Amino acid sequence: MSVAITTPDRRYIVVRERLWRCANPDLSEACREALVKRLMTARRDVKHAKQAERAGEAGAAEALTAARAAVDAAKIALGERGPVWWTDGAPDLNRHLVRNTPYAPWFAALTAGEPEPR
Repeated sequence: MSVAITTPDRRYIVVRERLWRCANPDLSEACREALVKRLMTARRDVKHAKQAERAGEAGAAEALTAARAAVDAAKIALGERGPVWWTDGAPDLNRHLVRNTPYAPWFAALTAGEPEPR
């Protein structure tokens, strides 16, 4: 099982050598909790809509589209998608392989001596 590592600037986590943008740390705890709850509900809705689609239920495609839109909206509100939440002008490297980013030397030093992933 992979363990997520947070970049030194706390903007990304590294999962399977890929950067994933973290939520905005400036959100209040209550706001973040509410948004995460909304995100988890939307993800469950995606799961149920996919099950309904496989079962051939009427309206499943529309429900899936709506559920995916709700996931996207929650992720944007959290700061994981959409405009970046930092203000120093640094580019968004979300979903980039860490080895192809300015974080490459940091990650290489961190993983020195580790076996190659299979």
